[in-house]
Amino acid sequence: MPSHLKILSEHACFGGIQRFYEHGSTVIGLPMRFSVFLPPQAKLGAVPALLYLAGLTCNEETFMIKAGAQRIAAELGLALISPDSSPRGDAVQSMACATTDWDFGVGAGFYLDATQTPWSQYWRMESYIMKELLPLLTSALPMDANRIGIFGHSMGGHGALTLALKYPGRFKSLSAFAPICAPTKCPWGEKAFSGYLGLDRNTWTAHDACSLMQMHSTAPFPNGILIDQGLADKFLPEQLHPHLFEAACVSVSQPLTLRRHAGYDHGYYFIASFMQDHLQHHAARL
Repeated sequence: MPSHLKILSEHACFGGIQRFYEHGSTVIGLPMRFSVFLPPQAKLGAVPALLYLAGLTCNEETFMIKAGAQRIAAELGLALISPDSSPRGDAVQSMACATTDWDFGVGAGFYLDATQTPWSQYWRMESYIMKELLPLLTSALPMDANRIGIFGHSMGGHGALTLALKYPGRFKSLSAFAPICAPTKCPWGEKAFSGYLGLDRNTWTAHDACSLMQMHSTAPFPNGILIDQGLADKFLPEQLHPHLFEAACVSVSQPLTLRRHAGYDHGYYFIASFMQDHLQHHAARL
C-alpha cells in the first residue's frame, strides 16, 4: 500500500472488505477521499472493477452506504470504486461561491476540468479520475486495469456517459441511473457549464453525452449500454432528457437498453431496486 494512501476506516463486508481512503491529490492539489470495496476474490488476484460516479450533493460514502451493491459485487467478484463528487476541505470552504448553491460548487464537480476562475484551480475531476485515481488504484490494489467498467447516477450518470465516450477503450462497460443526458439543454448543466467552462457554448459539447455519441461513426459500446429511469422522478421532465440520448444512440446504431419504470423516483431506493441488474450487466462484459 503506498504510504500516501491513508485508510480512514475498514470494514469486513460479505467476505470482502470495505475501505474509505484519503490521499493527497497532485492533480487537484488538495486531499481527496474515495471508497473501495474489494470482493473476496481479490484475495486470490486482480479482479475487474466498477467505477461509480455519484450525483449532486453526494460524497464518497453515499453509494457504499445506500446502494446495496456489495453483496452482489461479492458474488460476481467485482471491485467497486466511488470517488467524492468534488474537491472539499478548508481551501474550498473559504471560497464563498463554492458553498452557496447545492447544485454548483461543493458536491457538484460535474466530472469535468473547469477552465474559469476560481474553479480552474481545484475543480479538475475529469483529470483526477482518469489520470490519477484509476492509475493509482489499479497499481496499488488487486484490480485489473484492463477490465474497468463505469456507471453513475444523475450528475454521476452524466459523468459516466461522457467519460466513457471521451476515452474510447478505457472502459469496457457502461450503464447509468437517471443520468443528466443532455446537460447543454437543461438548467443544471447550463448553470454548471457557464460557471465552470464559460459562456462559449461551443466548449460545452465536449461534456454532453448526446453530442459525444453523435461524434462517433460506429457504436462505441457494441455490447450495449444500460440506462434505468424512474417515471416518478421529479427531475425527469426538465433536467434529464433520456429521449435525446436514445435518439443519439439510434443515429450511430449504438445498442441501448433504456428502461422506464413507473412509480420510481430519483433516489437510492430506485437505485437499490435495480442495482443487481447493473452489476450483472457489467460482469457479463468484464
